[in-house]
Amino acid sequence: MTFELDLLATPKSVPELRHHLRTLDFDVLLCATELLTNVIDHLGEGTPVTVRVTGTPHGHTRVEVTDPDARVLPVLLPAAGTAESGRGLALIDALARRWGVDQGADHKTVWCELALPASRSEEPSPQGPARRNP
Repeated sequence: MTFELDLLATPKSVPELRHHLRTLDFDVLLCATELLTNVIDHLGEGTPVTVRVTGTPHGHTRVEVTDPDARVLPVLLPAAGTAESGRGLALIDALARRWGVDQGADHKTVWCELALPASRSEEPSPQGPARRNP
């Protein structure tokens, strides 16, 4: 199973991503949208991203979001009980077997691996090709 989608990180792209991944496990959807939301919150609306969901050789699911800023890295911080935001990485840390960041010279990929197969019933089925350019 391989899914890849190029899009601009905007609030409207979050439900679009959920729609494309609707046949996958809820934890996969949650992790993918949290990683996308982190780009919106920390790099800004309109940042080009690539979202990938793949199977691993060990039968797990890997979710990746690649953006063009290698300098801004995610940091797992405790969220205050009354905070309205700041729990995205904590959710990923709780759901994922492991997560991390792969840095390139001009991009980074934030990823997580879930200990479950991605599909509830079938492959993700975007309307049209699985790869879309903004």
